[in-house]
Amino acid sequence: MIDTSDNHRRRSIRLPCWDYSHAGAYFVTICTRTRECLFGNVENGEMQLTDAGQAIIEEWLKIPEIRKEVQLDEWVVMPNHFHGIMVFKDDAGAIHETPSLMTVQRRRVMALSKLMGRFKMLSAKRINKIRQTPGSALWQRNYYEHVIRNELDLHRIREYITANPAQWEMDELHPQSIGRETNRGDS
Repeated sequence: MIDTSDNHRRRSIRLPCWDYSHAGAYFVTICTRTRECLFGNVENGEMQLTDAGQAIIEEWLKIPEIRKEVQLDEWVVMPNHFHGIMVFKDDAGAIHETPSLMTVQRRRVMALSKLMGRFKMLSAKRINKIRQTPGSALWQRNYYEHVIRNELDLHRIREYITANPAQWEMDELHPQSIGRETNRGDS
């Protein structure tokens, strides 16, 4: 008998031994399921939002109301994805042990993943209500994150986010680009 238990495991994109509750800046990207363009269109380099796109903004802006130690930096809603920088001014409910020694259950209480999970859930509920598609999956499983390590990294990511609408035709997440080999330079 062949053991297939590892066939559906995803490779972790998390920075090893990093507590995602620590003070610092985090760049996140989330994509719609099947990368369907639901949030609007880019016209002349500017994003024109649908009601669903507006709901994304409203849910994103609620995050600092929920967690006072969280500050939002640059962000953008794109037709089929969202980019944002979230800054934890202080440790956000930090777990003070080496993350590699944590159980899966303890890792799930880390602040970044909890906030992103909540954001995805609430925005999906609102958008499904708008679209009259209750219970439909809106987002891809998981999200991309990058720990911002220094000011140069922060500046580079801010520029990337700001320029994203103007670069939409060349964006690797553009529906016509899917499957084309690209590299955002993120690690």
